[in-house]
Formats: sequence, structure tokens, C-alpha cells
Amino acid sequence: MAAEASVWQERDGALERTFELPSFADAIGFVSRVAEVAERENHHPDLSISYRKVTVRWTTHSEGGITERDRRLAAETDSLA
Repeated sequence: MAAEASVWQERDGALERTFELPSFADAIGFVSRVAEVAERENHHPDLSISYRKVTVRWTTHSEGGITERDRRLAAETDSLA
């Protein structure tokens, strides 16, 4: 499953990236995979779904912004798309 090429952006204290998947079902499957990682790590991103596009935002609220953990999970998120 391929996602549209893009890069993580730093926006408002979070790492943000929008993935465009081939179909709505693929987008929902991607969200489910991200949710599994989030549960495993007990660290949950903000997710926004719009048809085939999923925007993921990783931040550590208790630290007031982006941490190395967010960067690691963003990289892992890339591998899920």
C-alpha cells in the first residue's frame, strides 16, 4: 500500500503529516495500524480522516511539544502507510 509522498512538518508544537491512501478502506486500515502502535506505546497522536487522507500529529503534551519519542513514532508511522 503506497501513500502519497510527503514529509513531516513541525506545526504548532507537533510533527504533522498527511497521508493519502488508495481508498477510504485503506485509510481506515492505516488508522487502525497507527492505533495499535499508539496503544502499545501508550502515546496517542491526533488523527484526522477525510476520505482517503489521514493527517497524523505526534506531540508530547506533558513536555509542551515534540520529543524524540514523537520523532521515533513518526518514523514508525511512515512504515505503516
